[in-house]
Amino acid sequence: MQASLRLLNKRRFLPLFVTQLLGAFNDNLFKNAMVLFVVYQVYNDERSETWFSALATGLFILPFFLLSALSGQLADQRDKALIIRWVKAAEILIMLVGAVGLGLIWSGIGVHTIAIPLLLAALFAMGIHSTFFGPIKYAILPQHLHDEEVLGGTGLVEAGTYIAILAGTILAGIIPVEAAAVCIIITALIGYVAGRQVPSAPSLLSAQPIDYHIIRASVALVRGTMHIRRLFLAIMSISLFWAVGSILFIQFPPLVKNVLTAEKAVASLFLAIFSIGIAIGSVAINRLLQGHVSAKYAPASVIGMGLCIVAFHFVCVMWPSEPAGEMLSLRDFVAHPLAIPLSLCLLGVSTFGGMFVVPLYAFLTTTVEKCEAARTVAANNIVNSGAMVIGSLCAIGLSIAGMPVVMQLLLVAFLTLPCAAMAWKLHKACDGPICH
Repeated sequence: MQASLRLLNKRRFLPLFVTQLLGAFNDNLFKNAMVLFVVYQVYNDERSETWFSALATGLFILPFFLLSALSGQLADQRDKALIIRWVKAAEILIMLVGAVGLGLIWSGIGVHTIAIPLLLAALFAMGIHSTFFGPIKYAILPQHLHDEEVLGGTGLVEAGTYIAILAGTILAGIIPVEAAAVCIIITALIGYVAGRQVPSAPSLLSAQPIDYHIIRASVALVRGTMHIRRLFLAIMSISLFWAVGSILFIQFPPLVKNVLTAEKAVASLFLAIFSIGIAIGSVAINRLLQGHVSAKYAPASVIGMGLCIVAFHFVCVMWPSEPAGEMLSLRDFVAHPLAIPLSLCLLGVSTFGGMFVVPLYAFLTTTVEKCEAARTVAANNIVNSGAMVIGSLCAIGLSIAGMPVVMQLLLVAFLTLPCAAMAWKLHKACDGPICH
């Protein structure tokens, strides 16, 4: 663990770590400030709230499905540090648009006709931003780090990402929406400065033409990656995990408002606990595996995650509703006798989730040639995003069909079973600590 933390004083790692951290913080501050404000101030029924939360999640994920093939090609064919600078410059412009949308919705000006469409457009653009940054943040690690440092570096990136998600999520729940509008612009500016410090990571491939036909390129990329059994199993395991994660994130705001009858600060706390757990799991699995990339603990981890979701469901069922028109404050929620078991269940869900997914991400970048790492991550992003979009559509469909959010949790828990099966097959397909 100490060896991994020493990477934080290396220029070959620290600027990338800070850039990723600030990007994740900004994504979540903006998205959650928008979703929480709309859920609590604009809509007033569970179906509409779940629909909007799912729409926001789907719009953010859609660019990963459409553009990951292009982003993977660019990351493998161009200097990764240069692409980071382009992407972080674009983030400043996107956050300016988002800030205008937050300002309008706070002022009550054109809420449905101008403000919400602007916010959703900015969220979609941030999805594009993350699509082009995503392959780089993992693929650059094998290029800048030694082989024995990659798992530790991946764990630090994941832990830092979820700490940033935690900070952005908490802040979105406690600061006024107009303050969030200012904060996202400042963060984008700082992120651009940090991104300029990332050392050069030139292409390791000879020059090749880039296919700008996004559908053809996506099909070719996925087909060229998924025919390798070990990559197929890893990508499908990660995708099922994120399908579960996307549904949970969609459910949190309406669940907190309508089942727990609590204020938006409690919804922010839920997302924060989830992020803390992922960070804990990311660090813990690195210690258990002692730097080796392996799916050894993945099946047990995701089964543990499913059991914690079931326990979370039962605590929610036992939760007494507040009188009509009343909402629990954050202080009242924390003092509630069921708050601790509910929070521990959620922490267990996310900790086991972090233990499950981090080694699989490291696996994707360490079992292929360094020159192919970005495209492998991009193929993973395409399949992941497809699974998350399907998860979002399922959440919308179940809500339209009238299934209460709290009952949807049991279906989410069931999805961890095929996830565990995939992970077990991946572990059995490996002869040693690293699959070849």
